[in-house]
Amino acid sequence: MAEQTLGKPEELSRLRVAFRGELIDPGHPAYDTERRVYNAMIDRRPALIAQCRDAADVIAAVQYARSVDLPVSIRGGGHNGAGLALCDGGLTIDLSRMKGIRVDPWNRQVRVDGGCTQGEVDHATHAFGLAVPAGTVANTGIGGLTLGGGHGYLVRRWGLTIDNLIEADVVLANGEMVRASEQENADLFWAIRGGGGNFGVVTSFLFRAHPVSTVVAGPMLWPLEQTTDILHWYREYHPSAPDTMYGFPAMLRVPPAPFFPTEHHGRPVCGIVWCYSGAVEDGMRLMDEIRRMLPKPLIDMVGPMPFPALQSMFDPLIPPGLQWYWKGDFFDHLPDEAIAIHQRFGAIIPGGISTMHLYPVDGAASRVPSNATAFSYREARWSMVIAGIHPEPSGAGEIRSWAQSYWEELHPYSLGGAYVNFMMEEGTERVQATYRGNYERLQSIKAKYDPGNLFRFNQNIAPATQAATAEH
Repeated sequence: MAEQTLGKPEELSRLRVAFRGELIDPGHPAYDTERRVYNAMIDRRPALIAQCRDAADVIAAVQYARSVDLPVSIRGGGHNGAGLALCDGGLTIDLSRMKGIRVDPWNRQVRVDGGCTQGEVDHATHAFGLAVPAGTVANTGIGGLTLGGGHGYLVRRWGLTIDNLIEADVVLANGEMVRASEQENADLFWAIRGGGGNFGVVTSFLFRAHPVSTVVAGPMLWPLEQTTDILHWYREYHPSAPDTMYGFPAMLRVPPAPFFPTEHHGRPVCGIVWCYSGAVEDGMRLMDEIRRMLPKPLIDMVGPMPFPALQSMFDPLIPPGLQWYWKGDFFDHLPDEAIAIHQRFGAIIPGGISTMHLYPVDGAASRVPSNATAFSYREARWSMVIAGIHPEPSGAGEIRSWAQSYWEELHPYSLGGAYVNFMMEEGTERVQATYRGNYERLQSIKAKYDPGNLFRFNQNIAPATQAATAEH
């Protein structure tokens, strides 16, 4: 791309002087490598990739983008199904080199830079017998996960990731850095807890951590034909289970991993992945009770393990460079009709490792009012993701069709909106359905902190003035 796109030569020169990290344009030998994202289905060509080393680099990059009127996308440390980390012809502000983590075990807090992954945070906190409630995959970026809400194995006991966020450092669209907390810029703090990357670039998060070390966890898998029995039992048992118990149902083919018996590889199954975060002896007792209630699993890998081992258990199956297509929804019930749909689509899962996960988001997360944070679906019991995954581009159409058809049949039983981190580029109506009664407040806060909608490569919330203009 011609350098004129990047503004006058003196403007780019000022950025180079102010910037400590690496600036990568299409002529750079690393450009094609550095523009790759986790989802190989995404192929976008930024005009410039700014690999930031610190908050000063982020400020310089934002100021430069404003001065030359470049679109901006933000890349954290992990993955996003829609590939919103990249924008064609714009500036990608890449935080993935910002890896600082400082654990304060005395106050049970941890400060985390915006480019860290969940696995890196787990590694740092586990040494002190602590964990931050986050997701279920170690290679998830902590920044994107948090800004969307953040749910995983500890959500029923300690809430969403945003319920454990104390403060954040945010670089705004005008290039100013501010602190967002209950005491400072409280409206911004409300908005970033679920509102995604709409309001600025978060360079640092401060989280509460909780005592978690060894959990009783792992998958149980049953033959596909037992799906109805397993999910009927699960929908009655799980909502009344103690908050220390967490299990998410899944439809999948047995992955070709060495820890699964070879004779079952590729077989369609129904599964539940468990995590009990209380005392190990209590977890072992409860798991034995569950085994007595259910048919004998085809595969049972549940037992005591370090919490980071659970978080990273499935990472080898989903390395960067696969084809991904996601669809999501929230649910507050699991009717017979929906269970039948799960079994039917579980029988036709495409080749590869496509799957459906039904993540619990009840317990502690449901005891927060829906207007307390931008994340609004506090009454939901489950956050579903249908993930079409294939190793080759030739499979992209098949996984897209499977995921879309599966979602269309289940959507009538949903609450209407979806977790923003499980959405592709689905349009304004889906974004509005996700934030519901919080949407207008988010638009007003967007108008205050980013009136020009600089940060729009996300599940975008248009500023109130822009939205009003678009309607007339």
